[in-house]
Amino acid sequence: MDQIAIRGGLIVDGTGSEGRCADIGITDGRITRIATDVDADQVIDAAGLVVSPGFIDLHSHADFTLEGWPGADTQLVQGVTTMVTGNCGFSPFPIDTEGRLERATAFMSPEISWSWSDADGYGSTLQGVGPGANVITQIGHCSVRIAAMGQDERPPTPDELARMQQSIIDAARAGAYGFSTGLIYAPGTYAEESEVLALLRTAAEAGLIHSTHMRNEGSGLLEAIAESIRGAEQTGIGVEISHLKAMGPANYGSVGDALAMIDEAVARGVDVQADVYPYTASSTSLMSRLPSWALDGGPEAMQRRLADPEERARIAAVVDEQTGKAFTPEGVVVSSIQPGRYASYGGRSLASIAADLGRTPTETLLDVLQEHGAGVSMINHAIDPQDVAQVLSHRLVAVASDGWIMRPSGEGTPHPRSFGTFVRVLQHYVRETGLLSLADAVHKMSGLPAQRLGLTDRGVLQPGAVADIAVFDANSVTEHSTFDDPYQLATGVEHVLVNGRPAVVNGQVSAERHGRVLRRAQ
Repeated sequence: MDQIAIRGGLIVDGTGSEGRCADIGITDGRITRIATDVDADQVIDAAGLVVSPGFIDLHSHADFTLEGWPGADTQLVQGVTTMVTGNCGFSPFPIDTEGRLERATAFMSPEISWSWSDADGYGSTLQGVGPGANVITQIGHCSVRIAAMGQDERPPTPDELARMQQSIIDAARAGAYGFSTGLIYAPGTYAEESEVLALLRTAAEAGLIHSTHMRNEGSGLLEAIAESIRGAEQTGIGVEISHLKAMGPANYGSVGDALAMIDEAVARGVDVQADVYPYTASSTSLMSRLPSWALDGGPEAMQRRLADPEERARIAAVVDEQTGKAFTPEGVVVSSIQPGRYASYGGRSLASIAADLGRTPTETLLDVLQEHGAGVSMINHAIDPQDVAQVLSHRLVAVASDGWIMRPSGEGTPHPRSFGTFVRVLQHYVRETGLLSLADAVHKMSGLPAQRLGLTDRGVLQPGAVADIAVFDANSVTEHSTFDDPYQLATGVEHVLVNGRPAVVNGQVSAERHGRVLRRAQ
């Protein structure tokens, strides 16, 4: 007799195969059998429901907030059982001695103690608080660059490059699964391709994957795709192109050519995959609207430049040139802002704030950054819905959130992707539009990301697999979070098991937490 049986559900196993009706037996945290009439001490009635692997979020920034809210409520109620962190070049380690990493990531309103120095210390700290979902770590290029050489726009010295390489090796030894780059963000954007290739070779030798927020997602999208493919081809590392999209009306439609380039690379043996979030808006630091040279030296140096009339005029000219291409003043919304002069304008667009202040949108953007530095996040409504659908339907593209909000309630107006990514796919792209079949959608949220990570015992329902399982009503699963009112939890996921133990019961998050920091075997 098993300890737990999930009975009478439609099993969609994560492989892409169509569902079948059967029971699942679970003992000691693992699936023992998939059969009929499974007997167990505890029974979960799944009649009329879908039973799938727990979803794996390939692109999360939960490493900056999970220590503060380890319950991960926003994720569990979507059926997410594993989050991959350390993306876009930023991980909360290694920590520099001058607090530069802490200041550079302030836009995410981190909820962490910064009480460690390296990957091993972070993993131990997080495991100590008992996360509600599993966590997979990556080490970020921006973080290792800040620790090794600060935030200056220059190439590393041989000694600094060696320090970055050693940080990657140390993280791999501590169980990290990947090395991420954020080549669109300072200081990652200052890295020449030769620097990136040297670090990718180190990561490849250590057995890591490469997750990349590419150098450009606008007019230079295809060049950025080519650089990402070259990195994989020249070093042998597997590359995951993060949240693939084309930003700005001038670039809509170019994702088709990007996907064709990925297909061509895969056909000649290059290991390339991608992920996407199912929304037409991005979210990141407001500083990302500035030219990279304006951030040379870090947020404080940026603020000094904005206080200098001549430097400010140079920056403003670049912002003006990009307005209407990569973003619009109406589409850029200040989603969270730390205390200061403009704190009351959270939740409003640049255009709206500018109208209130009697300033131009560019002047307003620079005023806010001069006052608040790195402590401002934004939402940028600048993605074509047809592009989202085209990317999402591609066979090598997984679903990922790019979110970081774990709390079920809070301040500001964060992107709803933290609250609804996975149920939105099931609701909108399966049930409402039929873009994806249920089996394909589940595969993109479980089996495909598991393959990317090299996980052989998660992401699919099969005997011997870890019992990370979601049980949901495909006819009612619903995203409630909106851009105007984001703090609303998804509904329709009735039960979630994490490592074979109940994390969500009858739609409610359990008080007990069963997640683990998963460390890659050496």
